Amino acid sequence: MNSTLSRISATLLALAFASPAAAETLLERGTYLVRGVVACGNCHTPQGPNGPIAELEFAGQLIDKSEMMTAYAPNITPHPTAGIGKWTDDQLVKAIREGVRPDGTLIGPPMPFHWYRMISDRDAKAIVAYLRQVRPSANTTPKSDYRFPLPPAWGPPPGKVAEVDAGDRAAYGKYLTAIGHCLECHTPMGKNGRQDYENRTGAGGFVFKGPWGVSISANITPHGDGIGEFSEAQVKTMIAKGVRPDGSRMKPPMGYAYYSHITDADLDALIGYLRTLPPKADK
Repeated sequence: MNSTLSRISATLLALAFASPAAAETLLERGTYLVRGVVACGNCHTPQGPNGPIAELEFAGQLIDKSEMMTAYAPNITPHPTAGIGKWTDDQLVKAIREGVRPDGTLIGPPMPFHWYRMISDRDAKAIVAYLRQVRPSANTTPKSDYRFPLPPAWGPPPGKVAEVDAGDRAAYGKYLTAIGHCLECHTPMGKNGRQDYENRTGAGGFVFKGPWGVSISANITPHGDGIGEFSEAQVKTMIAKGVRPDGSRMKPPMGYAYYSHITDADLDALIGYLRTLPPKADK
């Protein structure tokens, strides 16, 4: 990133992370979301053994290789051919919330459309505003290969999605948990090959393989096996710094570098919502 873009980015980050009230413009709000709880770069930026490769930020990467799929998170920089430079704002919002490309084809997993369809209209536009001004990259990724049939759609169009009042901490905490897709990663797979939200929501156990080795998502329910015996400060340190209460470091793909930018107030709301989940013991 050149010096001018670096100064602009630093200014936007300072404004957006100062307080929720400071995030007044779409770009400021988008900066806070993309650099914080939504953490788009956590999947769309190539990862090395030591974390994201900065010069390829948002340029796409192999995200999942298994018996079921070889899935690539595509380039989402504003490059006209390799990225999303020719997509309209509405097309981008549709892709984010519904998983539908401009040509009508369906985007496959692991993009968490079940949760992203809950992104408010304004926050979706804010995310688009941020992506428009990142540095274009000519990096290309192969087409994803799914060895199972994708559905006709991920659900009906969400229609208009209103903003959630940040003053309603319970509702806003639930909203942040949804757009941060926390339960997508922290809910184990069931026998049907999908997350077992019916019986094991938030109970952890999802396995991730990457340059860092193998990691398993933690139990984030208020059970003693989860976060039930941890203080608010300890849970915040785990989310934002990747450090457990015993001082040991946690592994990727948890986006600590992004979550460190979430404000204390928003972390309080998010953790408050996690405390309301049904407690689940580890298996």
